[in-house]
Amino acid sequence: MELIREYSGWLYLVGAILFILTLRGLSSPKTAIQGNRYGMVAMAIAVLTTFFVADHVVVWLILIPMALGAVVGITRARTVPMTQMPETVALMHSLVGLSAVLIAIAAILHNNHLVGLFEQNTSALQNAGVEQPHMSKVHFFELFVGCFVGAITFTASLFAYGKLAAKKWAKTIAGGWVKPLQAILFAVMIVCGGYFFTTGNMAAFWLMTAFALAFGWVWIAPVGGGDMPVVVSLLNSFSGWAAAGIGFTLENNMLIVAGSLVGSSGAILSYIMCKAMNRSILNVLFGGSASTAAVAASGEKVERNYRSGSADDAGFLMSNADSVVIVPGYGMAQGRAQNAVKELAMLLKEEGVKVRFAIHPVAGRMPGHMNVLLAEADVPYDDILEMDEINSDFPATDVVLVIGANDVVNPAAKDNPGSPIYGMPILEAYKARTIMVIKRSMATGYAGLDNDLFYDEKTMMIFGDAKKVVEDMTKSINGAGH
Repeated sequence: MELIREYSGWLYLVGAILFILTLRGLSSPKTAIQGNRYGMVAMAIAVLTTFFVADHVVVWLILIPMALGAVVGITRARTVPMTQMPETVALMHSLVGLSAVLIAIAAILHNNHLVGLFEQNTSALQNAGVEQPHMSKVHFFELFVGCFVGAITFTASLFAYGKLAAKKWAKTIAGGWVKPLQAILFAVMIVCGGYFFTTGNMAAFWLMTAFALAFGWVWIAPVGGGDMPVVVSLLNSFSGWAAAGIGFTLENNMLIVAGSLVGSSGAILSYIMCKAMNRSILNVLFGGSASTAAVAASGEKVERNYRSGSADDAGFLMSNADSVVIVPGYGMAQGRAQNAVKELAMLLKEEGVKVRFAIHPVAGRMPGHMNVLLAEADVPYDDILEMDEINSDFPATDVVLVIGANDVVNPAAKDNPGSPIYGMPILEAYKARTIMVIKRSMATGYAGLDNDLFYDEKTMMIFGDAKKVVEDMTKSINGAGH
């Protein structure tokens, strides 16, 4: 034990390096598995080292919750469908925020308990050379920041979970009263927190925590569904900063490093995703949702003509093409069609067709959602290309197959200045020779925007469940004797 205490700094350094390697590994599907392994080893080092360096550890009180958490986590990981992964990630973020709040509360109550004991036995303790316990301004500031960031993260992530999981209690709010309410809650939270920081007043601390919890909910509730990938990424960042705040409270350097890495990487990812949407982070979080703007601008819905076809038509066109690009969206996740799509792609390759996948940074319901689905289906990494890599190839592509994607292929982002998504970089599928779109109906997508691509003369709509339609395409190609 003493040896581990002596070398704890070195062990934490090794853990920090492994966490950095984890982030590097997770930056690419090819190295993601190795990155996860680095993270597992780093976390094991961090937890075990902390056990030995902490004072007065009540082992059973730690091991029992860890065991229960492991059971829940492993069970959830083994059973969660990929369609529910976004809300699962949001729910995990909420638990990190809750941890930050509970640790801040525990630290303050523990300090107050020590102060109470000292006041009851002042003479005896002073004679024994025991100094009066107190928290410095630095500690008050750490608790102030860690608690309100954690509280905001908790309720905001909880709402994001509810919205992604389509829970009835996670209702979007809108109206002219929303922004003033947000401003009031935030201002009162900061005032109460500032008063706690300067005086240590517990009433102010409880009020700050309550207003932070309320602000987190009201802050995310107006955000449109199309912006949820950015929200999930930003809450990931917040959970990291909350963990770093816990690290300062507990004086644990490893937790500070790990939390800072998560916080900064989540912030960078949020910036990248906002750039991919041609919007600022403030516009996403406080500017109102794209869907709200679309509804307000659209007025009465105008009936437009479109061309529909069958899976047999699509199979014939793809099997006779030289090149096919598949654009997956949330419809593929919802239909659990990734394995069927992989089989279709392999069959087309066997027939000499060049097949690739085009991924938009904000496709799906969380960062990297489509990459995760395709990796689960063992689609070769070399076939998966990001938006900037493949956009120049669309004019020379014979067929583009869009599976349940909407905004990320909407030409209005390029040519309609009145569109809420105007200026957003998109996958330029409209430039291909033939476009085929699999959708359940002509209803708008999650962001509430109609898509001009669906009415293009080169576009053929194929209605139905994504998995069933793709399987029918594969059968059609096989049945045709190709």
